[in-house]
Amino acid sequence: MNGANPNIQHGLYGTALQAAAYRGNENIVQLLLDNGAEVDSHSGKYGNALQAACMGKQNIVKYLLKRGADINANGGEYGNALQTAAFWGNKAIVQLLLENGVNVNAQSGYPLQAAVLWGNKTIVKLLLNNGTNVNIQGGKYGNALQAAALRGDKSIFKFLHEKGADVNADCGQYENALQGAAYIGDADIVKLLLEKGANVNLKGGQYGNALQATAFRGNQHVFELLISHGADVNAQGGEYGNALQAAALNATENMVKDLLKWG
Repeated sequence: MNGANPNIQHGLYGTALQAAAYRGNENIVQLLLDNGAEVDSHSGKYGNALQAACMGKQNIVKYLLKRGADINANGGEYGNALQTAAFWGNKAIVQLLLENGVNVNAQSGYPLQAAVLWGNKTIVKLLLNNGTNVNIQGGKYGNALQAAALRGDKSIFKFLHEKGADVNADCGQYENALQGAAYIGDADIVKLLLEKGANVNLKGGQYGNALQATAFRGNQHVFELLISHGADVNAQGGEYGNALQAAALNATENMVKDLLKWG
């Protein structure tokens, strides 16, 4: 009778090794590897065993690295091991990966953006102090500054700006941080962005520009703030064509009146 093949791929975790790594059972991880399990087998929800372990099993991360796991392997739900650790806010595992030479600027994952989205300033600092490019682009929100704007986190926003974050970087779902902040209606972040040199008429993204985004959402305070900084009321583009159409769609009567007056 033949024994069980440790490298059969199937199910949620892909392999027995990934399942054991996710659960954090070092004895079973060792037993599987000693019996021929491939440490970097790519499959399952987390891509590989190392990424699964980076959700919080520091002892397994150490052991897998000792057994030759590829620290920069791509794939899985979080793209790579470093983003997984950053997403789950595990400083000790982030530090461990950094000490073992992980590529902080790999294009397969965006750990800085993940740490910002969860408001983990400690990991944000750790990543930036270890060579992460503050303006690296990619992921749903484009870059870390746009993520901070969408989160409404002024402390992280200011820290990223101090580290050289570009307030006019064009990327992500909302194309730029100003449009993102305008969409969520965070007047404090909008004001900060404008004070730091954000272009009020930057084009692109789902809503074409920041004014259309706030007209769609109906935030009068942000709307007036953008207008006072020179927003073009007739700018074209985006899902609704212009700010007037967005305001009319959502029956924001005061905005419609203002747009008609200033147009």
